[in-house]
Amino acid sequence: MVSLAPDVLFHIGSVGITNAVLDTVLVDILLFSLTYFIYKHHALIPGFFQTIIELVIETFHGMTEQVAGERTKKIFPFVMSFFLFIVLANWTGLTPILTGMGIKEGHEILPLIRSASTDLNVTFALAVVSIVATHSMSIRTLGIKEYIGRFVSLNPLFLFIGLLELVLEFAKIISFSFRLFGNVFVGKVLLHSASALSLFLIPVPIMIYELFIGTVQAAIFAMLTMAFMAILTTSHKAEAH
Repeated sequence: MVSLAPDVLFHIGSVGITNAVLDTVLVDILLFSLTYFIYKHHALIPGFFQTIIELVIETFHGMTEQVAGERTKKIFPFVMSFFLFIVLANWTGLTPILTGMGIKEGHEILPLIRSASTDLNVTFALAVVSIVATHSMSIRTLGIKEYIGRFVSLNPLFLFIGLLELVLEFAKIISFSFRLFGNVFVGKVLLHSASALSLFLIPVPIMIYELFIGTVQAAIFAMLTMAFMAILTTSHKAEAH
């Protein structure tokens, strides 16, 4: 049975370290290692691995440029970082070698690694970072006066619309976090149920499907962040024009 909350493996002081936290650390190590490897082995004539990486980066960069234009330099690093972190978190949670390792506790074996995306704390934190970064970028780009003007107006109708938009900005945190958590967690439950029925035949196609879903969910989170950043860094004057 797959528990809704991640399992606490050990404690550092009073802080419980869960298998989702270990996956977060693993993903960070993989990202730093990948960055260092690409930096050291970058070639003018790319090999297969470099070609795949460049294709992914150019695809997201092109989409960001189409949406954000000259603000691409500010927005693209966030888009790419969110995508890479989330897709690796989703994939590591599906790797049998990693998920097969565990710590025995009583009559149970707690998995050493659990996808960080199946921990609501992690997806909530990602959503908060996305929204805070979006509004911080909006203030730096437009200035505090125009930023506040998006939500506050002397016109009662515009004031109501602005306050409604402000409430919706906070609601994005809930929708962001629960969308990512729900889709990945349901996939984990489905894969666990299939493994109970069959050790090989049924889980393999489901695992391939979940790898695809994990990639799609990472792309959706990254592209929604891109869209919201582009919208909130666009001046009202430019929107009217």
